[in-house]
Amino acid sequence: MTVEPILKVSDINVYYGAIHAIKGVSFEVNPGEVVTLIGANGAGKSTTLQTVSGLLHSRTGSIEFLGENLMGVPAHKVVAKGLAQVPEGRRVFLQMTVEENLEMGAYTRSGGDIDADLEKVYAYFPRLMERRRQIAGTLSGGEQQMLAVGRALMSRPKLMMLDEPSLGLAPLVVQDIFSIIREINRQGVTVLLIEQNANMALKIADLAYVLETGNITMSGTGAELLANEKIKEAYLGKHR
Repeated sequence: MTVEPILKVSDINVYYGAIHAIKGVSFEVNPGEVVTLIGANGAGKSTTLQTVSGLLHSRTGSIEFLGENLMGVPAHKVVAKGLAQVPEGRRVFLQMTVEENLEMGAYTRSGGDIDADLEKVYAYFPRLMERRRQIAGTLSGGEQQMLAVGRALMSRPKLMMLDEPSLGLAPLVVQDIFSIIREINRQGVTVLLIEQNANMALKIADLAYVLETGNITMSGTGAELLANEKIKEAYLGKHR
């Protein structure tokens, strides 16, 4: 039995004015997988993610989520369909408390059980539980990243997209964040991960794509790309 992809991106081309930023990119994410797009800074990873979530628009192709074409669907409606994005730079509401930030994550949902979902997020992130009355702007970078992930979880996503979750964080905190991403995936949330830390991303990825100057140049399982000499040289450093 063939599994239908939860997300199917086909031949997207995105421009910033005259600059052709994304050039005919196609990839798929199957239910239950962790899929990662790796690449250097400026390769087009974030642009790809923002196009999927409706913040940017492709001139061609299609983006199908759960069999429905998302081209032209406004970003807030994309979230309501079960696709949540954890943006680069975290973007939490700095003047609100931790708990208020989490509650904002549920605003697209209809129906109750928000308290039950809060408990679930606090189970993933005990530190957020301890700081639930604290103003988000006073949290450390790692705690704000946890809050951004928790807020996305509150929308009950079928697919969670994370944009550079390790950016600017200490190595130990990065390990924590990646452990939590893996655990969220084990609990049934499909994950699309954009990440400069190729080593960490490939270790948890079922499938990986390499993006270079707006083109996908290579794909394979996380393990295959970790073992690939070209990838080791370009992204992992030869010493690994």
